[in-house]
Amino acid sequence: MPGPACRSALILPAVLAGCMQVGPDFQPMRDPWVAGWHSPSLDQGSRHGVSPDFRQWWAVFADPNLDALIAEADAHNTSLRVAGLRIAEARAQLAIAQTGRYPQLQQVRAESLYLKRDQSGADSARDSVFWQSSLGFEIGWEIDFWGRFSRAIESADAAYFASQANYADAMVLLRAQVANSYFALRTAEARLDIARENARRQERSLQITERLFRHGENDELDWQQARSQYLATQATIPEFENQVNALHNALCALIGRPPGPMPELAARYGQLPLPDRAILQDVPASLLLRRPDIRAAEQAVAAQSALVGVAEADLYPSLSLLGSIAWTFVSAGNLPNSVDIAAGPSLLWNPLDYGRRKNAVRVEDARLQQLIELYHQDVREAAREADDAASSLLRSLQSAGIRHDASQAAQRSLSLASAQYREGFADFQRVLDAQQLLLQQQDGYLVSRGNAVSSLVALYKALGGGWDSARAPIDPATRRQMQQRTDWGDMLDVPAPQDLGEPK
Repeated sequence: MPGPACRSALILPAVLAGCMQVGPDFQPMRDPWVAGWHSPSLDQGSRHGVSPDFRQWWAVFADPNLDALIAEADAHNTSLRVAGLRIAEARAQLAIAQTGRYPQLQQVRAESLYLKRDQSGADSARDSVFWQSSLGFEIGWEIDFWGRFSRAIESADAAYFASQANYADAMVLLRAQVANSYFALRTAEARLDIARENARRQERSLQITERLFRHGENDELDWQQARSQYLATQATIPEFENQVNALHNALCALIGRPPGPMPELAARYGQLPLPDRAILQDVPASLLLRRPDIRAAEQAVAAQSALVGVAEADLYPSLSLLGSIAWTFVSAGNLPNSVDIAAGPSLLWNPLDYGRRKNAVRVEDARLQQLIELYHQDVREAAREADDAASSLLRSLQSAGIRHDASQAAQRSLSLASAQYREGFADFQRVLDAQQLLLQQQDGYLVSRGNAVSSLVALYKALGGGWDSARAPIDPATRRQMQQRTDWGDMLDVPAPQDLGEPK
């Protein structure tokens, strides 16, 4: 017949096998409308293709400067680096939660006491003085009967994957910000050039009208009108120069540099691409659900769902297995040494807490429902962003085409007005009007092109393009610095997000 130890070894697995998990089981989030979602603007503003890689969408611009800026931002941007460090933090939090699988109490206790015992009576020869030393080991293991610890691990695990998704989302946002700032800079440079070119043209008209006035061949009105228009154009130049400087500084901040000149950008000064439609490698509905922020929102729901189970487990009794062994040594020769062994179960339950634990469950459930609502809102917002960006891209391209034709017409109009003025068939006001119109149309054309580029960047961002699963979230130099300060083991070698397409 098996002994007590054997029977205990057989009973314990049976008890553990009977453990259950209370609380809701997380189910992957679904929005039924997404599968059938259709956007005419997206259909017109995108086309399917395999090149370039959707995760490196900026390659469509074929701009080496932009490639270099994004690479530098990936390496040095503070927000992205912090997002990577939060993965390490979440992994450490997960490791803490996983300790709930093992005995929670493992304690070695040692003590030594000096004792003096006064003995009275006729037979006592002297007082007894001795040392009493003890050494013991205690262990306590709360059985995860209701799934409190497993739910806590489930929550921490979801939070860990959420941190990876948040890192990918930070990468998407950063790369879009770099591209937007870069093309805004190129737009400002081009507008500055146009303002300077028109100022030079208007300065020549000013010189002509002034000379005619000085020689009495024309009245002062033409001269003052030319002077007013020239100075008005001149006044826009410092504004554009300030905008260029501010955008330089914005780029420096994004790529982790102190404010200052960026001579490497001089090679393509004022060059602004005229974009085409976005190149997508999957249907927009699938891309929406693979957006890192949507994946992070889903993992937040999963983490909170498990916390409901943690709170619900507190409604029930906790069952623990306790054990201890202690050795006691006494220096007095007439007193015996001893060994004490204790083991047994412990049941703790507080049935009368006046609804505290039940309301704690309600609090966690309310938080869960909030996150569910926010998830659905995030999906709708993602669809709105994609549709808005696609619509803006189409309209900006249309506007750029119209303004290009208008600029050519304005250029021809100025040539005709100038010729007629020189020949005496038109007054100077027509020249002024033509100059003003040319400046407006040329500047408007550049603004429309800049808007088209910005809309294309926004469309790629709205569909989740721009995260790189192969990139390590913590660079080697930072890992070495942290390892020198704290024993991280292998936790800093955290994997980058591998596949955000499926729930973890």
